Amino acid sequence: MAKTDILLETGTNELEILEFYIDIPASDAGPAERCHFGVNVAKVMQVIESPNLEHPESAEHPCFMGTIPLRNHILPVLDLAVWLGLERNNQKYDIVIVTEFSQTVSGFQVSGVTEIHRVGWQQVLSPDKFMSSFKDSCIIGIVEREDRFIQLLDLESILADLDPTLGGNLSEPSAVASEAYTALVCDDSPTIRAMLEKILTSANFRHTIVQNGEEALNTLIKIKEMAQQEKRPVKDYVEIIISDIEMPRMDGFSLTKWIRKDEDFKDTPVILYSSIITKELKHKGESVGANEQVSKPDLHLLPAKAIKLIEGVRP
Repeated sequence: MAKTDILLETGTNELEILEFYIDIPASDAGPAERCHFGVNVAKVMQVIESPNLEHPESAEHPCFMGTIPLRNHILPVLDLAVWLGLERNNQKYDIVIVTEFSQTVSGFQVSGVTEIHRVGWQQVLSPDKFMSSFKDSCIIGIVEREDRFIQLLDLESILADLDPTLGGNLSEPSAVASEAYTALVCDDSPTIRAMLEKILTSANFRHTIVQNGEEALNTLIKIKEMAQQEKRPVKDYVEIIISDIEMPRMDGFSLTKWIRKDEDFKDTPVILYSSIITKELKHKGESVGANEQVSKPDLHLLPAKAIKLIEGVRP
């Protein structure tokens, strides 16, 4: 199955997820079980039959199953069930989901795929509302269906766990502001928020960090009210907005679309970032008015880009 060519209108606060599952056979620990997961279709290159790889004894990580050639890539294949800590008793896989994000192409072995769902980000429930036996950082949201819950996986955290260099070099900022500029930042990942907190502080930014686009929107509305009461421009409170694209409740595209339509914030610079910013998808950020777009492996470039944009709109 190749990636669909269905294109969502940008800024509608929707996404398409590919639902797949991992079957857990019955054992002394319990009955057979089917676990349902989902991933953003934009990260999926194609779905192929599993080559039934055997875990090489020399592999450093137990979930690494070897490599296969695919197009112009040598594709590392990962056993997703092993990484999640599921007991599979050496059951064979049927499917490999081939993904492309964070400038990396990878394959994830699963039992099978079901269908593609179009959902609104406001339908994505916080994983905090559910008990989960998986690593805290790997589930970014839950989509409820009539007879099951689809757990949305943060594949970036899986790859970063295997190769920390994929998270980008955030040890040093790319530039330091000559004065303390003010930024509003939104990201649903605690790991990324901590990284941005460190690098923006080092780059001499005053910043407020929220967890999703909806929280950012509410913060901007409060800033508008405060600015009106104090008869000051909104840029005295926030000079740049830095946002992830994929977030529950409201995504970065929808947030940017609102900003560009608002009379007070329409000229405020916006930087969007994501693991799925490619040449093919970059037009979406441009269509809603983002000033810059950065891939997650390049997050260390954010301070320099932010300073340039802020100084570019200052009188």
